[in-house]
Amino acid sequence: MANRSKRMRQIDQMVDRNKVYPLGEAIRILKQCPPTKFDQSLNVALSVGVDVKKSDQQVRGTVSLPHGTGREIKVVVIAKGDKVKEALSAGAEFAGADELIEQIKGGWTDFSVLISTPDMMREVGKLGKVLGPRGLMPTPKAGTVTSDIGKAVKEAKAGKIEFKVDKTGNINVSVGRISFKEDQLSENLMPLLQSILRAKPASSKGVFLRALYLSTTMGPGLKIDLQSLQLGA
Repeated sequence: MANRSKRMRQIDQMVDRNKVYPLGEAIRILKQCPPTKFDQSLNVALSVGVDVKKSDQQVRGTVSLPHGTGREIKVVVIAKGDKVKEALSAGAEFAGADELIEQIKGGWTDFSVLISTPDMMREVGKLGKVLGPRGLMPTPKAGTVTSDIGKAVKEAKAGKIEFKVDKTGNINVSVGRISFKEDQLSENLMPLLQSILRAKPASSKGVFLRALYLSTTMGPGLKIDLQSLQLGA
């Protein structure tokens, strides 16, 4: 605890928690914070102007990060026949049907992305209690229920991520590792924000992008000046 206290005192001297930071300055400060024993994620918390109780004001989509996520992406594909070979050729760690479904039913979730062909979704849907709480259930909107298995696997491996608004009206995602170069992190963030903006529900009124915070896994949260990003919302 003493080491952590010292680290947090150093961080407190570096940041002004009441300040609204330009993007570049915020990333520089987070990169300069005292390091940890692991490569921290750069996390985005974005508040959006929707009424989450209304079904027509859900915000959800996918975006490919130009520089990837920095995480090892383990892809599992539920499919039969030639689609199994297609999945493995594209880079999936595991592909198959009944045996994998039984493993997942038993609690196995040691993977990052689950992709399914449409014909297997009746069986995959029965795994909701295991997959749902971990955000691993395939959906057509996320591109993880598809017949084009090869493309879906390659996109997942390359850094395609899903975003969706939670019950509090916030979107929380990671856009890379703090070891990335400053411009790589900003170049990952901007397509995400633009994709979220394009996903704005027609029934959403007023300011849509309300507040943006950047943080690292073990670091401070810095509020970002949204107007300086010139996103148009």
